Amino acid sequence: MSDVKSIKDISKCRILLSNDDGITAPGMAALERIAAQLSDDVWVVAPATEHSGAGHSLTIHQPLRPLQLSERRFTVSGTPTDSVMVAVNHIMKGHPPDLVLSGVNFGGNLGEDVHYSGTVAAAMEGTLLGVPAIALSQVWTDIDNIRWGTAEHFAPNLIRDICAAGWSADVLINLNFPDRAPEDVLGVMPAQQGKHKLGDDLVLRDDPRGRPYLWIGTKRVSDPSAQGTDLKAVDDGYISVTPLNVDLTHGATLDSLQKLFPVSGA
Repeated sequence: MSDVKSIKDISKCRILLSNDDGITAPGMAALERIAAQLSDDVWVVAPATEHSGAGHSLTIHQPLRPLQLSERRFTVSGTPTDSVMVAVNHIMKGHPPDLVLSGVNFGGNLGEDVHYSGTVAAAMEGTLLGVPAIALSQVWTDIDNIRWGTAEHFAPNLIRDICAAGWSADVLINLNFPDRAPEDVLGVMPAQQGKHKLGDDLVLRDDPRGRPYLWIGTKRVSDPSAQGTDLKAVDDGYISVTPLNVDLTHGATLDSLQKLFPVSGA
């Protein structure tokens, strides 16, 4: 692993928190309680409203308006990516964060979810800005019984251990906590992305004026049985830990293309 970044003493870190569910979301409150166990220097810069599914989008056609709520808590009138960018390059410019934590997301970010997830996007933006970043998500099946306590119970020590070990500078860490009480969680499992596609369930309806519209449903095409995947790990009751590379280049295909199109003199 090249260019590894590690944090041996997280208690001395400046930590930036963000999310995609908005600053008032219960997952942000959980993340603030998690971060309070790690460092005394914790900042929150998060979207003013929910931006689930926003992916790694930037607001470029309207101004961004940061609003300071307290000494170290800010909202931004934009996306999760906007929030982290504004935090690192503006609000915290004189003393940028040492670590970005994004979440705790309302629901899992598994498989292909990561391409749409604003939670993962906030962590990705931190990574692109040179700051180690971790995304955290809490899986749930009963909306009236979301186990925020599971993420809160395991996250502090898990973050400490991962940060002490370190990871490549062009990688972010994606954590998913299973829908189980803390005492029923079986452990931690490093895992690759599974197959978990969203968006094939398009619901066609008519508005009150009789005009048709489409609503993207929640149905996913999933395979939780595939060994070694984040879906399988969480389904079995483990916390999944998945390293995500921000460089999307596929090496083997690039090698084939270089043979197909050799560059003269290269």
